[in-house]
Amino acid sequence: MKLGALFQTVGENLQFVLICAAVIAAIVLISELVEKKWLKDSIASVGSTKYITICAMLGALAMLLHIFDFPVAFLAPSFYKLDFSEIPVMIGAFLLGPVGGVIIELVKILLKLVVKGTSTAFVGDLANFVVGCSFVVPAAIVYHRHKTKKTAKLALLTGTIIMSVFGSAFNAIYLIPAFASLYGMPIEAIVGMGSAINPAITSVWTLALFAVVPLNLVKGVMISVPTMLLYKRISKVLHNTAQESCGVNKKRQPQT
Repeated sequence: MKLGALFQTVGENLQFVLICAAVIAAIVLISELVEKKWLKDSIASVGSTKYITICAMLGALAMLLHIFDFPVAFLAPSFYKLDFSEIPVMIGAFLLGPVGGVIIELVKILLKLVVKGTSTAFVGDLANFVVGCSFVVPAAIVYHRHKTKKTAKLALLTGTIIMSVFGSAFNAIYLIPAFASLYGMPIEAIVGMGSAINPAITSVWTLALFAVVPLNLVKGVMISVPTMLLYKRISKVLHNTAQESCGVNKKRQPQT
């Protein structure tokens, strides 16, 4: 029985890893396709070395911000946390395009796993990556269609709405059941943690609706406001810093 349980655990973890790899690959491919088909004339040309340098710098900054995450006890159970790490990711996506945003998001997660490890059997890390991309990629697509301040606001609003809808569905359909399975915790216990905060939470779907959706709306505001205030200044600093690091000629600055 013990050997059978071991094989079952290994199988479940392997399945989760394969799903993670498939999700990451799908997000990268979709972002790449969108850039080539819809945004090929709107994304500023950036040399490969400069591109990598910017992704690495923003990914490292995002990782540092991600480490200092915090629960929002009045909205959701303690295993749901917020952080400001999507600010550098969003700035990178506005600067480099949706693929750049996905790469920075992935760098953030990989560096965080190296520095801090995981406390959620990688479920929380997958959630942070996928839900973060559901915010960043749509916002980057909308912004790069027409780069103005008005479009930037619309892009961030669009990203927030998509993240809230997708994030709640992804939690209910996959993440919460996966978390329960990998931790050997009954789903009823997880729902009970939500019920202790909000009596309206009585199932996985109401947990997603009354905890995950408000949490993602708050996250959208937390990321959108600083991005609007900081993007133009930071994009110029990144261009200058990357040029100094790479020793390349100065390229055209993006317009906000």
